[in-house]
Amino acid sequence: MVEMPNGRIGDRAAGPNAMAENHGFHERMENARRSSRHGAWNRHLLYGGARRHGGKGTHEIQAAAMSRTLSVIVPAHNEEAGLPATLEALLRQTVPPEEIIVVDDGSVDRTGEVARSYGVTVLTPPQNLGSKAKAQNHALPHCESELVLAVDADTVLAPDYIEKIKPVFDDPDVVVAAGNVQTRFSRTPWERGRSIEYLFGFHWHRPIQNAVNSPMVCSGCCSVFRREPLVAFGGFPERTIVEDMDYTWSQQIAGRRTVYVADAVAWAADPETLTYLRKQVWRWMAGFFQNVRLHLRPLITRKPMLALWVIVAVLEILTVPLWLAGPFIATMAMHQPVGRTVAWWFGAELILLVPLLVHAARRRRLPVLGVLLNIPFAYLTKAVNVYYAWKGLVVELILVPLRLSKGLSVYEKGRAHAPGESR
Repeated sequence: MVEMPNGRIGDRAAGPNAMAENHGFHERMENARRSSRHGAWNRHLLYGGARRHGGKGTHEIQAAAMSRTLSVIVPAHNEEAGLPATLEALLRQTVPPEEIIVVDDGSVDRTGEVARSYGVTVLTPPQNLGSKAKAQNHALPHCESELVLAVDADTVLAPDYIEKIKPVFDDPDVVVAAGNVQTRFSRTPWERGRSIEYLFGFHWHRPIQNAVNSPMVCSGCCSVFRREPLVAFGGFPERTIVEDMDYTWSQQIAGRRTVYVADAVAWAADPETLTYLRKQVWRWMAGFFQNVRLHLRPLITRKPMLALWVIVAVLEILTVPLWLAGPFIATMAMHQPVGRTVAWWFGAELILLVPLLVHAARRRRLPVLGVLLNIPFAYLTKAVNVYYAWKGLVVELILVPLRLSKGLSVYEKGRAHAPGESR
């Protein structure tokens, strides 16, 4: 369906057909479906018998939402501390899933034992699969539902997340949808900076992109997929390091819809230290440019509005160093006092940031002053973002096509361990 320079990315063949052929994906789907049919039915009885009504929705909304079956896949590697909160949130859903599958992917802690204590299905691959997408694909053949919800093992969903997100699938063209992601914790400077990024992005960029039917990404920590198109595609994409963006762009190129659901809220645990923030941002930025290299040409011809957002993002990456250096450039080039240029620069930043952050804080019922006090920390995370964005651009758009690098192909988590409620 799409092509990329040299036809390869890292060590994997490009294209969904190549991926399905190389890994026998559809054969595994059929074998697993036969072997797990009775188990899936038992899980359906387990969760169907435990459905809890009430919440914010009416009985009519509940009935309509529950008409589509939904399975949850939780890939987990050494997540014993954070997994309970994730599973408890899933079990508290006002519209419960038919099944919950945890993939204990090479954990050396009690992840599998913790998952089993909640009565969910646990799959244990013979060895660590190496990436979230591969762990999700390990579970996908065991799902028989119409929808599949992929949830990170450090992500907590609001009680009505499934209830809020299911109705968008009334549109048969919708193949993937995701909600509003916010930070679970704001204890360290890096978490505080990330909280500002999320509040800004999910209350400015995402609503605009969704309004013109061109979301840049359905967040992988809490996306719901229509299962049949996902299986036909070859499963969760493994050819790039960020499967969520890859699938979001691929489906829009194919003429299908991806949707942002602002009222469905999830809270993700973000890196607590600079070391792990760097790992996560490098993965995100390298993955973004892998997708630019893979998809930009077909985006321009088949989904020009999404191509516009992508091009704007690349231009922002190219120009943001000039903006950050603006006060110093103005001081030297225009012979203006340092205090005046710095005041002008910060004033422009605050005019852009403050009104939107106030709106976002009120929308999410957060203390406005507490949100605004986190603004300085956003410049710490922005500096990390800029460095790795430029690195990703150079590596993935220049060195890889010249065969001077294989690009990023090793998946590394953005945390040393899963966060618990107590430290």
